[in-house]
Amino acid sequence: MEKKNYSLVGQDGNAYVLMASVKKAMKECGRTNEQIAEVMTNAMSGDYNNLIMVLDAELQKLNEGD
Repeated sequence: MEKKNYSLVGQDGNAYVLMASVKKAMKECGRTNEQIAEVMTNAMSGDYNNLIMVLDAELQKLNEGD
């Protein structure tokens, strides 16, 4: 199976669209519902820049196989 490279680049910038995309990627990588909820809570705990930073950091972890 080919490894995916997850990224926010080129996606619709709507916060809900970005969160849905990251949730899907996390599920594909076998993350639990609790892990997903924790990331989403952290993403929503600040402003839009915080959301982008948290989601991007999570995608980097997925890309690295963490």
